[in-house]
Amino acid sequence: MIYKQSLASVKLMLGSRIALGVLLLSLSFFSAVTHAATWVVTYPGPLYDGDEGHKYPEALLKLALEKTGVRYRMVSSQRIKRQSKALRQLRENIEVNVVWSMTDRQREADLLPIRIPIAKGLIGWRVMLTHQNKPFYTKVVSTLADLLVYSPVQGIDWPDTKILQANGFNVLGAQNHSEAKNLLSRQQADFYPRSVIEALSELRQEGADPDIRLKEGIALKYRAAMYFFVNKRNVTLARLLEVGLERAIEDGSFDKLFYAHHGEILEQLALDAITYFELDNPLLPSNTPVLEAKYWYTRGQFESKKKATD
Repeated sequence: MIYKQSLASVKLMLGSRIALGVLLLSLSFFSAVTHAATWVVTYPGPLYDGDEGHKYPEALLKLALEKTGVRYRMVSSQRIKRQSKALRQLRENIEVNVVWSMTDRQREADLLPIRIPIAKGLIGWRVMLTHQNKPFYTKVVSTLADLLVYSPVQGIDWPDTKILQANGFNVLGAQNHSEAKNLLSRQQADFYPRSVIEALSELRQEGADPDIRLKEGIALKYRAAMYFFVNKRNVTLARLLEVGLERAIEDGSFDKLFYAHHGEILEQLALDAITYFELDNPLLPSNTPVLEAKYWYTRGQFESKKKATD
């Protein structure tokens, strides 16, 4: 038994060294082959002026490119903003060459994912927006069965819709985010699940319906990842972004950027005190790096980092 464990440890060590060697070779390759060229990276533009949710992925994309040392130019496409169109254009290799989106099996079949969760998995931690006149707003919800009585709204083509349906929810479909908000304002839906990194900024958005409130104290939680995606043929750009993101994780600049954008929101939501209802995600691809702890947010992580820097 001791011999088998030792052998497994040796294999793991060799595997780690080989992976490191491949990474270093990749960096050398990029330095030699692509340093002289200027990479033009085109991504979807913000949905509207002041779109807070757009700022972090754009900043992280820039950070990843900087970490590779290549020359680059980032271009925000003003003609392509909505995610459905952006994904379609990326699949057809038209106008955009990078899109960020929550992953599922179909998207990974159509596109090439860089399997590093850029939101540290918090895209699957969902608080609930609701209309203050809906009974749901004041109802005490203690179990998932209590919650299943109510109908959420989600985008028709979003992975979240299928996840909620698979867990027993009667989901109202909307064409896009704007229609989902309208259904909530008209009280046709009981609640609108939004990730913890989206919800508060949407409530504060200029022109937001003042009757839409946060249902405090409860949330949904399912394993989910938001990735950068590229066209399947754009393997070199995918590897370039992977190397840049890994280097940012290793030197701490990834987390520094993430918490600079989201730390205040996470603190206001008091994630450690929220009651979560765990859901299964049947759409999660088998290659999702669920065992790589460095990629994911865990309860108390933000507080630990704050104490370490105080």
